[in-house]
Amino acid sequence: MRVAIVTESFLPTVNGVSNSVARVTEELEIAGHEVLIVAPGKGPDRFSDSRVIRTAAVPLPGYQAIPVGMPTTRTYADLAAFAPDVMHIGGPVALGAWGLSAARRLGVPSVALYQTDFPRFARHYRVGAAEGLAWRWLRRIHSMAEVTLAPSSAAAWDLRRNGVPRVRIWGRGVDADRFHPCRRDEALRARLAPNGEMLVGYVGRLAPEKNVSLLRALKGLPGVRLVVVGDGPDRDALQRELPRAHFTGYKGGVELSTLFASLDVFVHTGAHETFCQTIQEALSSGVPVVGPAVGGPLDLIRHGSNGLLYRPDDRRALRRAVAQLSTDRVGRDRMAARTRPGVRGRTWAALTEQLVGHYAQAMVGFTPEDAMAPPVPSVVGL
Repeated sequence: MRVAIVTESFLPTVNGVSNSVARVTEELEIAGHEVLIVAPGKGPDRFSDSRVIRTAAVPLPGYQAIPVGMPTTRTYADLAAFAPDVMHIGGPVALGAWGLSAARRLGVPSVALYQTDFPRFARHYRVGAAEGLAWRWLRRIHSMAEVTLAPSSAAAWDLRRNGVPRVRIWGRGVDADRFHPCRRDEALRARLAPNGEMLVGYVGRLAPEKNVSLLRALKGLPGVRLVVVGDGPDRDALQRELPRAHFTGYKGGVELSTLFASLDVFVHTGAHETFCQTIQEALSSGVPVVGPAVGGPLDLIRHGSNGLLYRPDDRRALRRAVAQLSTDRVGRDRMAARTRPGVRGRTWAALTEQLVGHYAQAMVGFTPEDAMAPPVPSVVGL
């Protein structure tokens, strides 16, 4: 199969969208498929054995970390020359919307992956009517795809109740060998928690949409040491508020997997996650998770079994949950033993095999005339 992946983000930018595209590309190649990637911004023109077509990009207004791709007629010509059998659209917003339109022009079926909850971001920032406009735009672009893949049951429900058609669930893979309890480092733990405290960690971007200010709820909690892994615009303010916490900055590779496995508890603060890969990586590392009872975490955390759920944005509830685990070593160890079984089968190879099945479903009964037909105004018109 010839698969063209049009993605809103790709390496060297590191986030959930670019990581997913990278892993899927590797697994598709292993399975014998041919891949072409179209991505915004500067970067390598090859990834693994696949060509990467780069487009010019400008920062997303109000969120500089996200580049908005600006394709040209040359981009379309290169895509057409590849002659894809199916188009994979990663997190369509801007470049992805172009990719869906290009698929219709080429008469090629498309599968769109919903990954970023822009409507909930708009609600969080209280940007007037922006939430409704965001859903209207997402409904319009996803309606052009033969299949929309949501990463969790909560995300699928959001999409369906807002009028997005043909929604199915496709999760994310995890490298269970890389994120493994065997990577626990007692020497590292001794440096981070010199008095044998329970080591609690957060991993992710330090930015307002991740609600990292909620970590302040753990300040002064007896018997607890906090480790914050990641970087972003909120780091300086958070570091001033939490002088006893250890801030590592961005980490990847073996350093990251070692940090995960060396924790006693993983904490997540964001209430806008359509999936939350860091929770899955913590569970694979044998670490119980404390996360918000909303969105993607609801599919990953089994309350009282492999972690605890707390009411989103509730500092007191977060503090109580972490305090409960800090005083219950037996319960915490019991939870740790239940973490890996729930994610062991979610390898990227298995998830990519499922994805190829979704590609095939998109192709069943598809005709070029379907793609070239104009969209229904009442559904997709702005």
